[in-house]
Amino acid sequence: MADQRPLNPDALKMFSFVVFSKLEGAVTAGMIHLGDTLGLYSTLAERPDGETTASLAARSGLHERWVREWIHNQVAANIVSCVDLSADEPLFYLTPEAVAVLATPQHPAYGMGMFHRLPQTMGALHQMPESFRTGIGHDYDSHGPEGAVGIERSFEPWNQNFLIPKVIPALSGMHQKLSAGARVADIGCGAGGLAILLAKTYPNSEIIGYDISRHALDRAHERLREERLSNVSFADPRDTPIDGTFDLICTFDCIHDMTHPTEMMKTIRRSLSEDGTWLLVDIKAHDSLELNVTKNPMASLLYGISVLSCMSSAMSAPDAEGLGTLGLSATRAEDMARSAGFSSFQRLDIDHNVNAFYEIRP
Repeated sequence: MADQRPLNPDALKMFSFVVFSKLEGAVTAGMIHLGDTLGLYSTLAERPDGETTASLAARSGLHERWVREWIHNQVAANIVSCVDLSADEPLFYLTPEAVAVLATPQHPAYGMGMFHRLPQTMGALHQMPESFRTGIGHDYDSHGPEGAVGIERSFEPWNQNFLIPKVIPALSGMHQKLSAGARVADIGCGAGGLAILLAKTYPNSEIIGYDISRHALDRAHERLREERLSNVSFADPRDTPIDGTFDLICTFDCIHDMTHPTEMMKTIRRSLSEDGTWLLVDIKAHDSLELNVTKNPMASLLYGISVLSCMSSAMSAPDAEGLGTLGLSATRAEDMARSAGFSSFQRLDIDHNVNAFYEIRP
């Protein structure tokens, strides 16, 4: 039954503020995309003492009036800093923290990946009404090549910094196996960064990356040609040999995107050797809406991204399971893994803002 109470003017103003603050965030996200695309952050990072909009525009090869309006948004949003807002020609700069997040691709806190693919992600809004009517979503290739690049830029900074020194040593005996020579599958390998890193670090091991995205595989093959490695290759996951010969299978941030994760887990079990390891990395999630909303300050973002991307992919087949971004809690992951034939499930003590890490064994 509809609430029949009269409107509270103060509550109305506050609710309007909440709604339009979401619009502000969306518009400013677009401005972050522009700043990244135009190289404005990297140019600003070169002058820690600050510079005027005229000098920033000149060094960037851009029109000053447009740069000025953009940077005013960034200052108002507390992204770019200003020495003195009242000055006739204010000096703008990035704090060291801003440089790490906005302009340092090698830093684990680098955050431009999701903003890189923002136009493609928001473009999915055009497809969503039909998906809501039919129940059928759209896979990652619907976001085009830039979608694949965005995923690459989102996850690789942390992985490139911590996979070898932190994650591999946390897996029982895995460093020794890889050093001696192991067979590894990276399912959902995306642009191939992890597979290539493992191949370079462990030249005695054979690494195979699998992905259903042709855009991601194109990028992976391009990177492989640049690296000229002979112990890594890329293929479609439907070609995964179910022969029990893999010593390590990795799935990074992809199980919740799959249309048939239950079947994939069974395939992983059959593909692993009896003393093999499945490294499952997926989004930290709780067992209920209440817990996700009360314990995760980014829950609204993650549920929204799920509609536009993750769950859309997970619902892109008529009989899909549709887990979505927050659909694979530790409890659910363990239940599904044990049903697939695994007997050991352990959460690893690895600190990550978004992901949980699990060591799963036959």
